[in-house]
Amino acid sequence: MGVAIRTANADDREPVTRLLDAAFQDDPVSGWIFPAEEDRRATHPRLMAAFVDIVMAEGRVDVTEDGAACALWLPVPAENAEEEEGFAELREAIDPDNERIELIGTLTAGVHPAGRAHEYLWMIGVAPGRQGEGLGTALIGSVLERCDREGVPAYLEASSERSRGLYERLGFALVERPLELPDGPLMWPMWREPGASR
Repeated sequence: MGVAIRTANADDREPVTRLLDAAFQDDPVSGWIFPAEEDRRATHPRLMAAFVDIVMAEGRVDVTEDGAACALWLPVPAENAEEEEGFAELREAIDPDNERIELIGTLTAGVHPAGRAHEYLWMIGVAPGRQGEGLGTALIGSVLERCDREGVPAYLEASSERSRGLYERLGFALVERPLELPDGPLMWPMWREPGASR
């Protein structure tokens, strides 16, 4: 049985934000950005909303028809120059006293490959009660099929060992070495050439 997928629209902003908040509340990187659980519960949804707004404006949000999973994709040109002031503005808008909001953007931008146009999977979230059903694989697979047809690579940063394993099965490979967050967890920058075996 296939998974029905569609492109999200403005009406999906709030449900997608709530989905990402639920999916990433216990993620190691979210826990590093917001170490205090009470603060994370209060502030994390605003960060997810900002991410959804950025991707809806500059990329594409795919969502399963039942709303249980979503993927945020950005097309990145060969000459990509992420502006560090954008991370500072994000921090100012979300939680001015939390330097880790800005730092995570700076650190991930520092390991993001340049020189080739690619699809960037910024985030993928599956409702906690629906994980393990293949929804994430279906969401990613639909874009990877297009990447393969068009000869376009893909890139992401895995935020957990579990997600890293999924991405490896889909043909992604570690770019150089993991990113070590200061006093925090690892992230795995991963690249996939078009046509990589799955």
